[in-house]
Amino acid sequence: MTKIRAAIVGYGNIGHYVLEALNASSDFEIAGIVRRNITNIPDELSGYKVVTTIDELENVDVAILSTPTREVEKYASEYLAKGINTVDSFDIHTSIVPLLDILNPIAQAHGTVAIVSAGWDPGSDSIVRTLLQAASPKGITYTNFGPGMSMGHTVAAKSKEGVKDALSMTIPLGTGIHRRMVYVELENGYNLADITKAIKSDPYFAHDETHVMQVSSVDDVKDMGHGVNMVRKGVSGNTQNQRFEFNMSINNPALTAQILVGAARATKRQKSGAYTMIEIPVIDLLAGDRKELIKHLV
Repeated sequence: MTKIRAAIVGYGNIGHYVLEALNASSDFEIAGIVRRNITNIPDELSGYKVVTTIDELENVDVAILSTPTREVEKYASEYLAKGINTVDSFDIHTSIVPLLDILNPIAQAHGTVAIVSAGWDPGSDSIVRTLLQAASPKGITYTNFGPGMSMGHTVAAKSKEGVKDALSMTIPLGTGIHRRMVYVELENGYNLADITKAIKSDPYFAHDETHVMQVSSVDDVKDMGHGVNMVRKGVSGNTQNQRFEFNMSINNPALTAQILVGAARATKRQKSGAYTMIEIPVIDLLAGDRKELIKHLV
């Protein structure tokens, strides 16, 4: 069996778990890890090629972008044009279609595949929402996140000048409404009022109730657990009062990484272009013989 050669781009929380997920997948081999800083390499990377640009790696089939959401467009555009498939966990819901519009012509022109927003939400939760809507075409779905750490919001908070470290917790208030509890550790010389204003004006936080609190140590309050409760109430045909519920409790970066690896596998099975997860056959996320999977799962 020819293995899929994957490069991990970025080695933060998600990159760490992507490495674990790839090592647990017999159909992958790790081409290397792309990092900005290769002067201080963690011990767990000692057996891998660690580089500053993907051009230093050989025969990469797919790049798994474990980068902040706001860097996805740059890296995906570059790698797709180099003939490398990409997957990412881009999580700004309102910007997904514009991102597809940018990446799709690049991928088609170079015979490559991009699967965007391949985390758990957007991502695997998107597949569940799609299935629920198929079961009840008329109705409303409420997606309630947490309580737990939001990686995208945490990265956005940490990016503000004067923030040494940050944690953004998502608290569900019901019917898809959320409160953001942001804990920040500040650099010397910065004040909480200015940091609070910068965080609340960020698009990640601007539409939710947000509270920013200063702590002496973010590590003392950090927990990467998260979860979702999804409820749809609607109509099947002419039958009212159909109700569906989906729940999960997870380690946020570990699940994101596992879905990314499944999406990386799926890039090898699509025609060139850019896709979201609801556009690809869900069986393409899985390793193994297709007929055996059908026997087991259908």
